[in-house]
Parts: sequence; C-alpha cells; structure tokens
Amino acid sequence: MIKLSFPFTEEKIRALKVGDEVLISGIVFTGRDAVHKYLHDGGKLPPGVSLRDGIIYHCGPVMMQQPDGSWKCTAAGPTTSIREEPYQWQIIRDFGLRGVIGKGGMGDKTLEACKEYGCVYLHGVGGAAQVLAERIKKVRNVYFKDEFGAPEAIWELEIEDFPAVVTIDAHGNSLHRDVLAASQAELAKRV
Repeated sequence: MIKLSFPFTEEKIRALKVGDEVLISGIVFTGRDAVHKYLHDGGKLPPGVSLRDGIIYHCGPVMMQQPDGSWKCTAAGPTTSIREEPYQWQIIRDFGLRGVIGKGGMGDKTLEACKEYGCVYLHGVGGAAQVLAERIKKVRNVYFKDEFGAPEAIWELEIEDFPAVVTIDAHGNSLHRDVLAASQAELAKRV
C-alpha cells in the first residue's frame, strides 16, 4: 500500500500507476451531480475552499448532526462516477484537481484530462459505506447544503488511511479500458 497524504502534489500523483493500492490521508471534498454541473456552468466555490492539488470524492455521505452542532459521518460509499463524465475533465482543468475517488470508472475525456493535467481516478470500495465512514476522522465543514441538499452538498472531510486503487493514472492508462477490451476479445471468441 502506498501512503498518499495531503497536499496531493503533481509529483506524488504522476508517480502513481494503474493498479497501485493507496491509503489516502488528509482533506477531501465530496461532490456529486449538482456540484459538478454547478462548477461546470461557471459556479464559484465558497470563500476559502480550494480544490487545487486536492481530491474530490463522488459520494453522498450519510451524516448525523450531533447535539453540539458538529456532524458525524455514518456511511460514505462511493457513487457511480460515469455520471460526472460530461463535467469532470473541465473541473480537473479549471480547479487543479489531482484526484477523483468514485466507483465504476470514467470515460475518455476524463482519461485525457488526467494525463494532461496530472490527475488520477481512484476506485473506492463499493458496498463498504460504513467501513469507509470509519476512515473519516472529522467532518470539517459543509457547503451548499441548503442549495443542493445534504447528499449533493460539498462536505469537507478529514480522512485517514482511506483505501482506494488507482484505475486511471496520469500517464493515459486505464484499468477500466483494459478490462473492457479483454472482455470484448473473450466475447468475440465465443460468438
């Protein structure tokens, strides 16, 4: 396992290769459909929030507000990433992202943006939402909750040893593309 800690510099990200298993520690921000469309269409991040050299997590976490007003995450599984394909490449470019955590992979535009701008796609473990929530050590803040609702808000999370696998690297390699090609080749033999 490779320890990947904030800040997520281009040097650290370009050193990763498809198939690398990582344990991520530091600050990440969640973002799903509403956030991606909003940023893609020219929306601004809240004051003091920067995605530069950061990671966005395709996740709609389940949060419980505590009596003191703080938040506790009880489930934080990755959501299907391909829905963000129309927007992700531009957000990587415009906001200086170094990583995207999700599940299921992404398409060619995101693959090219990862290569050009030094970003990776990190596959999170699907079906392990409660286990992954244990890796969230603190919910630092929430943005756009009133505008987008809790699952679509930007949650600022402090994580420790969050497990993921690099499935698109910053060198143009994609495990998703390779698996699809191998599967199609096997299918062609049987048809």
